[in-house]
Amino acid sequence: MSGSVIDLSIIDLVLVYGLVLIAASLARFNRIGQERDLLWSSLRMIVQLLVVGYLLKMVFTIASPLPVLLILLIMGGFAVHAVGARVKEKMPRFYQIVGLAMFTGCGGATFFFCALVIGLTPWYDPRYLIPLSGMIIGNSLTGASLAAERLTAEMKERRQEIETSLCLGATSRQASAEAVRSAFRAALIPSINAMATMGLVFLPGMMTGQILSGTEPLLAVRYQIAIMCVITASVAVTSFLILLLGYRAFFTPAHQLRIQP
Repeated sequence: MSGSVIDLSIIDLVLVYGLVLIAASLARFNRIGQERDLLWSSLRMIVQLLVVGYLLKMVFTIASPLPVLLILLIMGGFAVHAVGARVKEKMPRFYQIVGLAMFTGCGGATFFFCALVIGLTPWYDPRYLIPLSGMIIGNSLTGASLAAERLTAEMKERRQEIETSLCLGATSRQASAEAVRSAFRAALIPSINAMATMGLVFLPGMMTGQILSGTEPLLAVRYQIAIMCVITASVAVTSFLILLLGYRAFFTPAHQLRIQP
């Protein structure tokens, strides 16, 4: 039916959840020990999405920026926590650095897109601001995690090289430049790969959702191009700030490396 959304009943959801049970059965059959994690994660997903759905339905009816800003703040907090959970070896002042970087990178990208590109009226319109912020923050998680994890690994692997450079008169920035470059390169790889294969290998979720809801395909494509540009900028700025602030955390004010042998 053109211009309308096909409804999904509880029975439909039960049917598709059977696919998760098949995946868990395959995990158990092959004795990889992840069937419990798979089932638990799927149940968490269902509960979390239902809670978010009811919460958004309530927020959409309230003409106030306060609940919208509160939701965005909670999303940002969980995002920083998620990055921390992914990174095993953390740099000094990890949460402060990642939190500031994500707030600046993701927040700046969201403001640019919502205020200057699509011109939301009002600026806190939850139907646009919350989903778009979620996509930008969610897609920035991988880049932020890779930047933070790779920087710590590079600094440890290059410890002797960095200390030698410091002894020869290099500043902390000069001594750690190659480690920062390597970490930044790794952080951008997922975004580069996603843009390179988008449209040929897979159709992204935002575009697919808009088409299913009845949006004209070319308009959905324009939105997807715009959001991917914003996401890429968010990943780049967030990762850059993590590396810029992060490498300094490995050194004392006297340019001495904090990492011990």
